[in-house]
Amino acid sequence: MKSLGIEAVSAAAHTTAAPATDATAAPPHRPNFHGSGAVAFSTKGEYGVRLMVQLGRHYGTGPASLADVAAEEDLPRAYLEQLVMSLRDAGLVVSTRGAHGGYELSRNPAEIRMSEILRALEGPIAPMICATDDPAHANTCDRSARCTVNILWVRVRDAIAGALDAMTLADLVPQRIVTLDAAVEPQTTLQGALTSS
Repeated sequence: MKSLGIEAVSAAAHTTAAPATDATAAPPHRPNFHGSGAVAFSTKGEYGVRLMVQLGRHYGTGPASLADVAAEEDLPRAYLEQLVMSLRDAGLVVSTRGAHGGYELSRNPAEIRMSEILRALEGPIAPMICATDDPAHANTCDRSARCTVNILWVRVRDAIAGALDAMTLADLVPQRIVTLDAAVEPQTTLQGALTSS
């Protein structure tokens, strides 16, 4: 079962490894946070949302190339190519082949819920196996019928699902503001026009 990447952190995740002794090793571009909190999304979710935001910014202007998105977001293109397949399979993006090809949203950003995006990338929302929102896996825990802790995980799942359902991609895409500078109006002069004296 593919889960939304929301995992309870084990005690092993709280231990810190000794720093590398290789003096030539380059420092990481940014700290790796994934999986270090009580509830965390994977890089699939993070990078996929960033990809969708870029496609939202390009909405209505034609396809955007993954190379451009990768450069704009400082993400690996090869990884984006994997993620965009899941988004395409979910009907969230469409592809165009050719020299001016790329990917674009299948619908207006205001019509795409963040829950759709994250489920396409990560799978069902499931903080614990007994609290998945995927009906195919709803009864996998043999303790569900008598477990009193299950209600906690169901509430966590519902809170996350509610937050994701309440937001659309448009909430994360800044609006394009077109300004017309009145001071820079084109000056039209007629050459050779007749004037009355």
